[in-house]
Amino acid sequence: MTDFTHFNQEGRAKMVDVSNKPETVRTAIAHSSIIVNKEIYEKITSNKMKKGDVLAVAQVAGVMACKKTWEIIPMCHPIPLTGVDISFSWAMDQEEYILLITASAKTKGNTGVEMEALTAASVCALTVYDMCKAIDKGMIIGRTYLVEKTGGKNGDFKRDTI
Repeated sequence: MTDFTHFNQEGRAKMVDVSNKPETVRTAIAHSSIIVNKEIYEKITSNKMKKGDVLAVAQVAGVMACKKTWEIIPMCHPIPLTGVDISFSWAMDQEEYILLITASAKTKGNTGVEMEALTAASVCALTVYDMCKAIDKGMIIGRTYLVEKTGGKNGDFKRDTI
């Protein structure tokens, strides 16, 4: 078991020591989505949801979640984020209204920001669900995945397709 990076000599989980890794600029972009009904789509886009501006609240929630990733994912390191950005767009698929969420995170450090970007995108989708569930609990949170990452020992990654 000692060949695994996140296990100690006793076979128990540990946080990896990254102190010897070089400090580099690292970025990550993640994607998530949520399918909503027409009523929710119309209320979000016209800013008529009773709980307020859904996308503004989701954006702030995503940034906050990105900053706290190390507190909820056990083996993540606290890292100095140098930037977080979240963007939204809409897509239609037959009668479905799909909110597309893109979260990007950046740091200059010795470990990556993939988990931070993924957490931000996920929490955005969860926040939209929370703010709209009074209208419809049937919303579907879609695939959440890493789009790309740069920097670090393992080099760059860019997803070709999902």
